[in-house]
Amino acid sequence: MQQPMSSTQPIRLQKHLADCGLGSRRFCEKLITAGRVEVDGKTVTELGTKVDPATQKVACNGQLVVVEPSVTILLNKPPKVICTSDDPQGRTTVLDLLEDLPERVYTVGRLDFMSEGLIMVTNDGDLAHALMHPSYHVEKVYKLWIDTPIGYHQLQKMKRGIPNQGETLRVLDIDEGLHTRKGVEYTITLGEGKNRHIRRLMEHFDKKVFRLMRIAIGPIQLDNLKPGAWRTAKPSELKFLRKAIADQKNDANG
Repeated sequence: MQQPMSSTQPIRLQKHLADCGLGSRRFCEKLITAGRVEVDGKTVTELGTKVDPATQKVACNGQLVVVEPSVTILLNKPPKVICTSDDPQGRTTVLDLLEDLPERVYTVGRLDFMSEGLIMVTNDGDLAHALMHPSYHVEKVYKLWIDTPIGYHQLQKMKRGIPNQGETLRVLDIDEGLHTRKGVEYTITLGEGKNRHIRRLMEHFDKKVFRLMRIAIGPIQLDNLKPGAWRTAKPSELKFLRKAIADQKNDANG
């Protein structure tokens, strides 16, 4: 019997799973190696596997997966909300705030439990992969409130980089703002974000963090989005974000 003509090119299985909204490519790789993915009824565990979405059936945990319409959401994460799809302790997750959304989506990067502000949620595997790729980093901007001012020499050390737990923590820029009863305000720009990056810097200098909020990811701003509220990213915002990613990629490649 003649095989049907394919209108698509074979792609890596983990990319296809990410395009179907199952998670980041790295997470989808874990699904594959754990034996939870089938292609045409056969379990596949090899990461180099390629599939043709037009002619092959792919299933995860026994359920067929299909590419859904691309959606990218901007959400103002409140404190005490976690950036995972589910939580064994029953705490509120980012996805709980999007419970009426028909598409399967996942968070791009994370904010820790007590941090708040701009988080991106998407099923666009290519966009998520680019934003989380270690070779190039889109700048992220935060507002920070702490108990006492940071000294000049401490600021310079933060810009040069501080060794911490086998990593180097640095900031691209840090500007001091108002001194109020809510603490001393700073605006911090990071070129790359490691786990608890700013909080670890503040711990290094014995600063007590009252509040930490992300206000921008590249050209995308939190603006007046209320805590817990979300909206769909505008095409123009995504266009500028992809340009920022491309610019970072070009810089990384010299």
